[in-house]
Amino acid sequence: MDAQDVKSNLVLILDFGSQYTHLITRRIRALNVFSLCINGTSPLKSITDLNPSVIILSGGPHSVHAPDAPCFPPGFIEYVESNGIHVLGICYGLQLIVQQMGGVVRVGEKQEYGRMEIEVGIAEGLFGNKKVGDRQNVWMSHGDEAVKLPEGFEVVARSKQGAVAAVQNQGKRFYGLQYHPEVTHSQPEGMETLKCFLFDLCGITAGWTMEDVLDEELKVIKSTVAPEDHVICALSGGVDSTVAATLVHKAIGDRLHCVFVDNGLLRWRERERVLETFEKDLHLPVTCIDAVDQFLSKLKGVTEPEKKRKIIGNEFINIFDAFAHDLEKKLGRKPAYLVQGTLYPDVIESCPPPGSGRTHSHTIKSHHNVGGLPKDMKLKLIEPLKLLFKDEVRELGKIMGVPQRFLKRHPFPGPGLAVRVPGDVTLENRLDILRKADEIFIQSIKDAGIYDSIWQAFAVFMPVLTVGVQGDQRTHSYAITLRAVTSQDGMTADCQCVSLFTLTPASVNPTKTLQHSSQFQSNDLEQ
Repeated sequence: MDAQDVKSNLVLILDFGSQYTHLITRRIRALNVFSLCINGTSPLKSITDLNPSVIILSGGPHSVHAPDAPCFPPGFIEYVESNGIHVLGICYGLQLIVQQMGGVVRVGEKQEYGRMEIEVGIAEGLFGNKKVGDRQNVWMSHGDEAVKLPEGFEVVARSKQGAVAAVQNQGKRFYGLQYHPEVTHSQPEGMETLKCFLFDLCGITAGWTMEDVLDEELKVIKSTVAPEDHVICALSGGVDSTVAATLVHKAIGDRLHCVFVDNGLLRWRERERVLETFEKDLHLPVTCIDAVDQFLSKLKGVTEPEKKRKIIGNEFINIFDAFAHDLEKKLGRKPAYLVQGTLYPDVIESCPPPGSGRTHSHTIKSHHNVGGLPKDMKLKLIEPLKLLFKDEVRELGKIMGVPQRFLKRHPFPGPGLAVRVPGDVTLENRLDILRKADEIFIQSIKDAGIYDSIWQAFAVFMPVLTVGVQGDQRTHSYAITLRAVTSQDGMTADCQCVSLFTLTPASVNPTKTLQHSSQFQSNDLEQ
């Protein structure tokens, strides 16, 4: 992460592998405070370059006594003390502070997992808004516990079983919570404790908004792209690339050149719907390339999922390369930059967790946007959304006037319907069947008024025959699986519902036009 990407009042989270680490980032951003998460074992320079005001050490699955237990870098304690930086350790983070500063951590006699009651012992510092003896329910998840604190530290709260639940050394600005204040099970007191720590103890100012992000990114783009430079962007029709393109277009105007590829793997009427939004609502300069035959001919007979992904990725690259060269002939100069809708989860998920034995890397996932571009294109990247979560991108798009109906669209995979048709996608009319079934499913969800409460819903064509009923007759045809999941930012998800439908011959007819799901008779899809 480049230092110029961040602003003052940065809260930096050092990730030691907890499943809740990125929830800490989200909770802090919800308080209008900018936060970033990096690997907990990153070199000290990676931390100092970001110049954080506050550092939070996350939880993790390790024991501080394990030979390969992850730890903050050498010189970390001296750095934060000399620069007056406040540090909060959560769960494993607390144990690291205790152990590294001269205390003792041992395997707990009564290990604590799940909901636990704690009692406040000192009504100042971390619990400045509480009274001595106040109790609250929190979420514990630890086997080790602090049994001897470093010099200058004091116990601020204990669990019902007597284990240390919170510690602090206000003189050195070190604090620790043995529980997870960020999770739902610790609310509302967990957020109150985080607010007290950030605003009352650390003096952080809540001033980070999407309007700030918009203003800053516009300045960065204008200062990066020279007046004579041209920029290209591959638009997928998804929220990320659309918001990124809209932002860049707002900064440099028609020196942005967008391309949308119809690869034959899109949803029902996707091409028409997307282009209408691009042209009429966003006024983006878009070139549409019809490459249906090119993609499907390459996919014919291919059944292995990863091979399908690679074929699709390579064809996108070939088309994109040809577009760039055509643009160069037209402009008389090579385009200088490539816009990608890379999000923060893409960066996070491509970084191996501490203790995994893998090296720390910021390489973006290979299937994300346009990966593996030819080296001779020599395009420099513009990734204006790389520090944002999905819900923040949607908020940014709203500020820029991207229609709500577009911003609320469910995510769609880069390889399109190819990953939703197991086996050969070109057999019979499987893609047409799936497109219709998917449209019926999505429209039904919209009609029920629950589309916006679902993160992603989609249909999958199952290449197996099953028995169904159409009218008074039994049928033997293909099945469609329906899936819907809920999520807030795409980092974790819960299953919303799973259903199974059998496709009858009536719905297999590829010439039948679907304008609205109500035009299908009830026997077209039998549950």
